[in-house]
Amino acid sequence: MIEAFWRSLKHQWLYLNSLDSIERLRSLVKFFVEEHNTQMPHSAFAGQTPDEMYLGTAVDLPAQLAAARSKARAERLAANRAMTCDQCSAQQAGPPESPIPP
Repeated sequence: MIEAFWRSLKHQWLYLNSLDSIERLRSLVKFFVEEHNTQMPHSAFAGQTPDEMYLGTAVDLPAQLAAARSKARAERLAANRAMTCDQCSAQQAGPPESPIPP
């Protein structure tokens, strides 16, 4: 698990910034670790941050996220079903007439 953290630190943060001094490197690592623990939700923790997991401050967050996902899915489904195009409208009206008479 720590290897994944170091990979994220390197590829998502350190490689994107200039590392011209050891002080700069330390400040970048400190910032990333702070953000990682307090701001970035993790799928392994059901959307909670490491601090929320450790301190137990967001106990109902997984349920809230599940409800929000269900609501978004239902809204997306309703919006998609409400969309129509000329081709779809023609199919719903009935089969197209054949240009060649029988």
